[in-house]
Amino acid sequence: MDARRTLLRSLFDAAVQAAMPANCMSDWLPARPAGEVVIIGAGKAAASMAVELERHWQAPLQGAVIVPHGHGVPCHCVDVLEASHPLPDETSVAATRALLERVGGLTADHTVVCLLSGGGSSLLAQPLAGVSLAGKHRIAAELLRCGAPIHEINAVRKKLSAIKGGKLALACAPARVITLIISDVPGNDPAVVASGPTLPDPASADDALSILSRYEITVSSAVLEAMRAGDLPATRRIESDVHILATNDDALQAAATQAIEAGITPYILGDLRGDARELAAEHARLALDIAAMHGPLTPPAVILSGGEATVRVSGQGRGGRNGEYLLELALALNGHPAVSALACDTDGIDGSGDNAGAFIGPGTLQRATAQSIDARALQACNDSYRLFAATSDLIVTGPTHTNVNDFRAVLIDA
Repeated sequence: MDARRTLLRSLFDAAVQAAMPANCMSDWLPARPAGEVVIIGAGKAAASMAVELERHWQAPLQGAVIVPHGHGVPCHCVDVLEASHPLPDETSVAATRALLERVGGLTADHTVVCLLSGGGSSLLAQPLAGVSLAGKHRIAAELLRCGAPIHEINAVRKKLSAIKGGKLALACAPARVITLIISDVPGNDPAVVASGPTLPDPASADDALSILSRYEITVSSAVLEAMRAGDLPATRRIESDVHILATNDDALQAAATQAIEAGITPYILGDLRGDARELAAEHARLALDIAAMHGPLTPPAVILSGGEATVRVSGQGRGGRNGEYLLELALALNGHPAVSALACDTDGIDGSGDNAGAFIGPGTLQRATAQSIDARALQACNDSYRLFAATSDLIVTGPTHTNVNDFRAVLIDA
């Protein structure tokens, strides 16, 4: 395997390990609370977080967590329910109802521990009365197609949901609620992760409607009324002890430490938002400046960034935001001999594919051309997966059982 690919993969692995529940939960967990403990949660890391709780607190525990299909890990006491992601279906609704049943009828002597991570917003599917799952699905799908950033999609989801935006915490009352979070959102606002089911929502239905208006998405009068009726009155207090266990910054710092140990100078750009192609163009310019000794540091160096890019889908191709980023980066670099890169989702799934992301090196486009693959034509139809599959540059990890969003590393050789 290419030494540059091996190095970049080691940085990605270090980033993922920093966000694994086995490595980030033990420092927080105190002694087991008195009384009965109910474990609930949703997200790509929910099952692996439950495993750590079981290991530290021992039985008796009970509860249920919801994970995407294929992301489950066995627990002793906590039921692991699998459901559809990224768009919910009836399995999501059934799993959410089962979770709500676990918190019905609790008393002040109970403690509820809610485990939240990226993906939880899609998995917690309980539409408001008057809103159908199909209608909610249509709105979310249209936002995805328009390239809306995930924080806007989730802001709308909250206002269509009977469980998000603090409503799950109300269902747990009067039990004490502790919320443990592995954050996949820029800024790490706990009310945003998994659409904040145990935290108050500062936004109103009108805020969500303004997002829909901006993307020219219409809703029926029945949905409009349901959204406004679903706003919680200011008199309904929601209280939850919140602890953020891991973030994208933790992952980037771990990768930076790994780079330093390998003799590479890291340059951390942080948790970024923006169009995938625009980010790639900016990173290509920075990498070329560094390679030409005009940048903020000298090679060997690695540019590290995270966050979640957006993609405006205009074709029927296959590939996620990391593939989209890398294809634009490869075109902008045009085979520069000193620059290679890796971009992956820390959950192990880039978009709807079976890969975490991909790698590019100086010869990536040349290998594609040798197979009569037109990189720009594939870019035009959002088909990055096809190119990277043909050049054997896909990175496949399977579900990692955590999620702190995307990881991007651009390596500049000396």
